[in-house]
Amino acid sequence: MSKTSSENMENLNDELLPEYRFDYAQAKPNRFASQEGASAKRVVVLDEDVAQVFTTPESVNKVLRALIAAMPQPADKETV
Repeated sequence: MSKTSSENMENLNDELLPEYRFDYAQAKPNRFASQEGASAKRVVVLDEDVAQVFTTPESVNKVLRALIAAMPQPADKETV
């Protein structure tokens, strides 16, 4: 059994072997990762004139919910 010099061991600890190097530029999103479900956030960019009227996410959501409630529902969709 041969022993490795302490100098050699230091070099091994400092450098990763080539097979352990990871190129993050080629990384892709995990398609199997679960989404946060219904609470997932969406980002929507508003036009400047609309953003001046609706300054908070709550105000936008309130108006959109009122609009959805006023819209006629499709006949084939059951309401629960």
